[in-house]
Amino acid sequence: MLGLGLDMIDIARIRRALTNERFLQRVYTEAERARIRERGAQTAAGYFAAKEAVAKALGTGFRGFCIWDIEIVPDALGRPEALLLRGARERLEAIGGRAIHLSITHTDQVAAAVAIIE
Repeated sequence: MLGLGLDMIDIARIRRALTNERFLQRVYTEAERARIRERGAQTAAGYFAAKEAVAKALGTGFRGFCIWDIEIVPDALGRPEALLLRGARERLEAIGGRAIHLSITHTDQVAAAVAIIE
């Protein structure tokens, strides 16, 4: 294991932020925004927590790359995966990372995510 990251966020905070299109543009990729428009604030909060968890697992936070350099996508079964782009991909390669394991969960009030880099 090369890195571990965990993050939690209040869904109501993200729900309020979603009313600002600029927030959506700054934080989420086009594909993520499409899924958020379909699924709502719980999905947005889960994606936000997942991006934070991955950045923490990379050991830098968002230094050397932007939040949208981490894209959260569902696989064929709906399991979340993190696609790393640009600076985030470079950081993964620099630490010798080969895989990212990601899990997202939520209640009505809170979304949480954990990321493990191996």
